[in-house]
Amino acid sequence: MAEYIAVTEQTVAANQNVLFSDVTVCGNCSIMHRPGSGLVALRGITSQCRARYKVFFSGNIAIPTGGTVEAISLSLSIDGEPVGSSTMIVTPAAVEEYFNVASAVFLDVPKNCCLQVAVRNSSTQDILVQNANLIVERVA
Repeated sequence: MAEYIAVTEQTVAANQNVLFSDVTVCGNCSIMHRPGSGLVALRGITSQCRARYKVFFSGNIAIPTGGTVEAISLSLSIDGEPVGSSTMIVTPAAVEEYFNVASAVFLDVPKNCCLQVAVRNSSTQDILVQNANLIVERVA
């Protein structure tokens, strides 16, 4: 299991990833992350046909000052492609109004293969993200 966080508020541009600056629980050689990056690599190191992971994200999101008041969203993504069922959508009534969002997915990584997981701003504008928390757990 690994946990990556970014407590400080960050502005995440449209179609860009949330960056994780700190590691609170270090993974092993099957879960890899470089501090300051938004990508987490999951490796299929297994004697089975696949390795299964649970990826969970929670954090607070808002529209920055100067932004347009409309629906904003984050999505978990695999190799750069958003996972539709993981999309977290809120519609703040004003800028700087934070909402807590969370989502989880199970991912199968084929033996001797790897995937990159990220949390992507799937909105059409920049958003603020604070207290971002990504937990990756190998479950099978």
